Amino acid sequence: MVYAIATPVTGCGESYGTTSIEGGWELIPNINDQHIQDLGRWAILEFLKHANCVLKFNKVLSGKEQVVSGMNYELIIDASDASGKLGTYKAEVYEQERTKTRKLVSFSKAN
Repeated sequence: MVYAIATPVTGCGESYGTTSIEGGWELIPNINDQHIQDLGRWAILEFLKHANCVLKFNKVLSGKEQVVSGMNYELIIDASDASGKLGTYKAEVYEQERTKTRKLVSFSKAN
């Protein structure tokens, strides 16, 4: 897999990356699908490579997907910080399975 990411270190509550343009998004039909849960786990791990905090993935709560030259995902993720406090985060991930490309587009605390 190819992982592409290039932004400075950030804290747990700060935004990371850019946001995508809305259009053609659909709800993910099976949020409990193993691939979707794995994407959420990967997004947390990828974010932590560039963050000055600790987060533990719990599960993907909801999300949307958009077909492009691959797939865009907007995932709402439940995670715990180092003290065990629960938080909700939004991750935007681009994935193209054909080329084994995966990119964390943005990551932020969800409202």
